[in-house]
Amino acid sequence: MGRPKAALDFAGVPLLTRVVSELKRRFAEIVVVAAPESEDLLQIDVPATKIIHDEVAFWGPLDALRRGLEAITNEIAFACSCDLPLLDCDVAAAIVAMLDGFDAAIPIVGGKLQPLHAAYRKRCAGALAALATRGESRLAAVAGAVNTRRIPENDLRVLDPELHSFFNLNTLDDYRRALKLAGLG
Repeated sequence: MGRPKAALDFAGVPLLTRVVSELKRRFAEIVVVAAPESEDLLQIDVPATKIIHDEVAFWGPLDALRRGLEAITNEIAFACSCDLPLLDCDVAAAIVAMLDGFDAAIPIVGGKLQPLHAAYRKRCAGALAALATRGESRLAAVAGAVNTRRIPENDLRVLDPELHSFFNLNTLDDYRRALKLAGLG
């Protein structure tokens, strides 16, 4: 993207502010895991949010999820990335409700697990640490390490027919498309 995704303007606010504000509509506790010394984060308004920083830059999402789960006070968390401009808190809450007796509830979209749009129990932090100790860096590996409910795409389409909540930004074209889908472009 050429710049931090969290700081991208979306409807007049940084993308991270938009994601946090949306989640605050349904979740009382918000924890943001950021890179060490995230200067760009200091300029983003994320009120009433606990911010923790990675110990080492570029350790990746597996360690970030572990640290986030360790930081929460609740036993269950919805975990997502900051690059979901069309995130819907009702979809997130529905995924949390699908956790039932599982340790994780991870959607499948386009045949791929979406571990950064999923629900986890706090105790998954131990499994994430064990994966990292074994040298695993793929976040999707968590699905095989804990008792995981894989949520089929058809079940997700009942909640979000166009799966907009799962649309993430990887390129400037994605950013432009998201603005257009939101009626901002």
